Amino acid sequence: MTIATRLTDLLNIKHPILLAPMAGAADGRLAATVTQAGGFGIIGGGYGEEDWLKRELDAAGDARIGVGFITWSITKNPRLLDLALERKPAAIMLSFGESAPHVERIKRAGALLICQVQSVLQAKEVAAQGADIIVAQGTEAGGHGAARATLPLVPAVVDAVGTVPVAAAGGIADGRGLAAALMLGADGVLMGTRFLASQEAAVSAEAKQRLLAADGDATIRSTLFDIVRRKEWPAPYTGRALQNEFTRRWRGREAELMHNLAREEAAYEAARQRGDLDTAVLHAGEAVDLIGEILPAAEIVARTAEEASRLIAGASNRYKVAG
Repeated sequence: MTIATRLTDLLNIKHPILLAPMAGAADGRLAATVTQAGGFGIIGGGYGEEDWLKRELDAAGDARIGVGFITWSITKNPRLLDLALERKPAAIMLSFGESAPHVERIKRAGALLICQVQSVLQAKEVAAQGADIIVAQGTEAGGHGAARATLPLVPAVVDAVGTVPVAAAGGIADGRGLAAALMLGADGVLMGTRFLASQEAAVSAEAKQRLLAADGDATIRSTLFDIVRRKEWPAPYTGRALQNEFTRRWRGREAELMHNLAREEAAYEAARQRGDLDTAVLHAGEAVDLIGEILPAAEIVARTAEEASRLIAGASNRYKVAG
């Protein structure tokens, strides 16, 4: 089964399902697998590590993929965008920061521009700047985001940007989420946490098991991991992650953490290097409730598309409308 939308037409894909460019986890292998399954894979360039990006672009091979960046990483190091554009990706995705300075270079290289936004105002701005696709990200999403929930944000963005295709993000992990997003007026979805719990995701087996064991109540939005990693995120952005011993120790004590940062930063980095997830961050969204097993990424794409198709096709038989 297939669902054709403006998004599938524009990206020339079978299913309106995009891989979120999760920093480090959405590598070349995962992105290529999602694309080969009929979705659209996006490598997670994150804060910008040139050697990692080169390696993962090579790993993606000839797959038609995109590359995503936290926008200020390419503002600080324009070479990162050059590296990506040299490989002729189908799209560049920019999240957070100011997209306008990079639009001309991206368009001149022949890539589509995907912009992730967290508000209607941001959506209007990137639409005016030339975004080809807009991702409306709700606060349910794992990783960094702002304050608005997916359900009201998506239709508001759809209404605001007119002919620009919109993908919904935040709290979507199965065909029900895809079908719901389409009913809200979106042309598809961008999923992160569900693909984080895929066989191909570049995270540890322990991390994937923690995702299986968790539920949405086990996630929190905070600045704690940004403080201890010295990642400077401006307001209103916070990161959603699984709670662990580190967050339970320091939540509500952010000022004290900053005062003891030299000591705590060293301890955190040591824990990260040994894979200690009782201390290190594991970004995850509220949709962890919906993840019951670690599946191949291709199967996640297929199941999501099939379930959404079935729900949409059967909707008229499920409800009675009177009057």
